[in-house]
Amino acid sequence: MRVMKLKPLSICETNSYLVISEENNAVLIDAPADADYIIEQTRLFGCELKKIFLTHGHFDHVGAVADLVDKTGCEVYIHPMDQELLRTGDEMAAAMFRAKGLRRYDGEIKLFTENDILKLDELEFDILETPGHTKGSVCFICGNVMFSGDTLFARSIGRTDLQGGDYQQMKKSLTKIADLGGDLTIYPGHMGVTSLSEEKRLNPYLKEYSGGGF
Repeated sequence: MRVMKLKPLSICETNSYLVISEENNAVLIDAPADADYIIEQTRLFGCELKKIFLTHGHFDHVGAVADLVDKTGCEVYIHPMDQELLRTGDEMAAAMFRAKGLRRYDGEIKLFTENDILKLDELEFDILETPGHTKGSVCFICGNVMFSGDTLFARSIGRTDLQGGDYQQMKKSLTKIADLGGDLTIYPGHMGVTSLSEEKRLNPYLKEYSGGGF
């Protein structure tokens, strides 16, 4: 497995990642913007985009979905609680951030829940449902890495004051993450890469909400 972090995209400086199998097929974790750049990166890394896994449905994570499907025929996966955000282009958040030129995605969507395992070749992605930033926010765990979307950042967490946000749900989600075993490398939706051990030790939110005491 190779994990390639792409440059921050969209007006929100959103991260996305190519996860590449031994057969050089790729999953894209989130699709913020600029489909042409993303496709260029697949060529640079010698892989073919097969699937997009969305950590949630906010516009800065789904903005390139429609164009990527048109250009590659890849499949799109999202949690059912956020599929409406994907369908509408998250109009409220786009208006708040004055984003322009967003394409709605009207194509096929494949839905999943925490009980599913998403696969591509030898890659297997476990799903951790982590509502709080949105109702359908998830983290994807593959091997010793976790893609945390806008749930957990380096020393911080995602906002809960946007559409679908819920502070109480976020606390429960952070507890689930704090209770994970092992030392996962964490690839977040914004800012830099970190690790579960560092966040357990240094992230004030993860420390406060661990242990289920609320």
